[in-house]
Amino acid sequence: MSARRWAADLGMGFRFAFTGGREGWTRALLTAVGVGLGVALLLLTTAIPTALAVRHEREAARTDITFTDDRPAKGDDTLIVANVDTDFREETVRGRALEVEGPRAPLPPGVDRFPAPGEMMVSPALKELLESDSGTLLRKRLPERISGTIAESGLIGSQELAFFRGADDLAPHIDSGRIVRIDHFGDPDPVPADADPVLLLLVLVVFVVLLMPVAVFIAAAVRFGGERRDRRLAALRLVGSDGRMTRRIAAGEAMAGAVLGLLFGAGFFMIGRQLAGTAEVYDISVFPSYLNPSPVLALLVAVAVPAAAVLVTLFALRGVVIEPLGVVRTAKPARRRLWWRLLLPVAGLAMLYPMVGQGRDGGDFNQYLVTGGVVLLLIGVTALLPWIVETVVARLGSGGVAWQLAVRRLQLSSGTAARMVNGIAVAVAGAIALQMLFSGVDGDYTKSTGKDVAQAQMEVSLPSEVRVPDAAAKFRDTPGVRAVFSYSEGYAGDRRTDAENSTMLTVGDCASLREIATLSSCDDGDVFAVRGAEWDAGVDVMALAKPGRTMYLDPSYEGGPKGLELPWKVPSGVKEAAPRKGLLAGIDRGGFLITPKALPDSLAPALDGHAYLRLDESVPDVHEQVRNTAAAVDPLAYPMVWAATERTDRFEAIRTGLFVGAACVLALIGASLLVSQLEQLRERRKLLSSLVAFGTRRRTLSLSVLWQTAIPIALGLVLATAVGLTLGAVLLKMTNTRVSVDWSGVLAMTGIGAAVVLVVTLCSLPPLLRLMRPEGLRTE
Repeated sequence: MSARRWAADLGMGFRFAFTGGREGWTRALLTAVGVGLGVALLLLTTAIPTALAVRHEREAARTDITFTDDRPAKGDDTLIVANVDTDFREETVRGRALEVEGPRAPLPPGVDRFPAPGEMMVSPALKELLESDSGTLLRKRLPERISGTIAESGLIGSQELAFFRGADDLAPHIDSGRIVRIDHFGDPDPVPADADPVLLLLVLVVFVVLLMPVAVFIAAAVRFGGERRDRRLAALRLVGSDGRMTRRIAAGEAMAGAVLGLLFGAGFFMIGRQLAGTAEVYDISVFPSYLNPSPVLALLVAVAVPAAAVLVTLFALRGVVIEPLGVVRTAKPARRRLWWRLLLPVAGLAMLYPMVGQGRDGGDFNQYLVTGGVVLLLIGVTALLPWIVETVVARLGSGGVAWQLAVRRLQLSSGTAARMVNGIAVAVAGAIALQMLFSGVDGDYTKSTGKDVAQAQMEVSLPSEVRVPDAAAKFRDTPGVRAVFSYSEGYAGDRRTDAENSTMLTVGDCASLREIATLSSCDDGDVFAVRGAEWDAGVDVMALAKPGRTMYLDPSYEGGPKGLELPWKVPSGVKEAAPRKGLLAGIDRGGFLITPKALPDSLAPALDGHAYLRLDESVPDVHEQVRNTAAAVDPLAYPMVWAATERTDRFEAIRTGLFVGAACVLALIGASLLVSQLEQLRERRKLLSSLVAFGTRRRTLSLSVLWQTAIPIALGLVLATAVGLTLGAVLLKMTNTRVSVDWSGVLAMTGIGAAVVLVVTLCSLPPLLRLMRPEGLRTE
């Protein structure tokens, strides 16, 4: 067969799609919408790497506080930057206080001038929040006058909350770790993160799992209206076309819908691209300009989708006999064969098996074997589901009228029913496998903070010039604060420079000191030495506590910044104390414990304050109240909410990416299922009208439609659970992790899939009721 003959036949089918009257146009539009939704998500997916790269570049370009000893001296081109980040409810607010030291000080990206003290420049999202009623508490914390907005070049997302404010007198705090002097913004030598084979495996599997349902839906969309199309093709046999030519014409008609779907997809993508600038999903937002698909990947989508439409149509028609007088499809079809359907998942498992037990020590996982194995396992769902639906519905017994209508319809067209739920089944299978993998390796990327959240729920770091007792009193007066344990902390060495032995020095009242050590008795004016603390391993604190011995607070060390080197003579009458492990700061504090009356005023500059707060978390916005009090105590005070555990940033980023992608895929699943359901109802409107004309109740027909959806989806979810558990177990074995099943997570994944189908079914009821009218029998 020549290429010219193929082109001519495909072109004829292409023309039929748009010249077949309302019926042809309706089918082409339905196909275009279904394909377009999938294409839009594919384009969005191809744009994600670019968006992430742009976000990373923006973040790197505005980097200011880095851990380095190479700091510039004060000059006409230097700027002091203080990290004054804060949180508001569940969102992080990026904040920087700026003190200009010279006329050539570097401007931060996104602003054209420095804010003066008492002014601040904010992101558009933060400005909107501060001007709204919901931002009242945050406005108390950020009282500066808004003098401008931060442009896109200074933000990593359209919904990012960020501000720059003017400041002065930051120089004395430069070595605090959160305040630095810089002469430029940006990190010219970023340290690349070490590649973790398990994290790379997670990223790879996430992309495959998210894209597979999209491909399945596109394949299903090009078959919309297949039965009506095949009956129209029978007419071509009457005018002389043979079976092969008829199939090529049908493929051309499907290709027309796919090409129109590409145009729809581009339009949907542009709409979604603009909407993305106003949305935030799991704390991730982007600007529309970030979402630019890779030209190569976009071209691949443009070629692959029409080609897939042709191949899927030819494959679907392989068992259909189109004769001049009709289509031989209404007769009892041959039973589907099982053996070749089982080969797909078996082949997938065979591709993954060589990597079982590899773990982190065996290097990177083979990306081609991983991709191929996961794809074959998920495609196995689409191959097995039609056989399972056909086998089960053939054995279903009698029941009510609605049940019989549904079962008979499924027995006649089980393939159509399976196609509708294939995407859901693939998505749920992939989600279960990913949920198992994430749960299994979660412990490797989650570590304990060592903080006792039963003792305190928040901690506030205070600058050295803040009087800790005064700050503690203000926190006690804050609504929702039950108790405050406050300390001043520093380090003492036995030498002014390069101390041979050093230990911790903690100042607090007796109630606070009893939270961190076991004291026999305590009065204001006492000094204690803690014996046997893990913190002081290798240091004999009791020897350092010899009366009259001179210790130096904040000693200097070679290669480090110069300390204050303040002398302190150990008083007589030092009492011995025992450590209490794990309370408050998560360590068994050692060293010296000093009550306020025993602290010489000269030592205050060497100590930093900390307040640990026990909260009544039933009080509304108690965390915001504490943060506002901290800002009132000192703008550089830094409040933190305690958590028992914390996750690795990269692992958390992958989890967030999965949630964002899953949200998009679920939206696609719902929209595509609704289009598919409406197409099925449209094809059956005359049958529905006939049943209503003969007296069938609408309630019975509505229930039959519900059963027709519920039976395949139930079978699909059972199959998806089995495949998902199998894939999840294999992935865990590959990472050398103990296989365990979080059944609550599995039920949640299947429940979400069922809920999407239920919502789609409910949305299709109004059109169904409109179709169930005797007038639907009217024809021309």
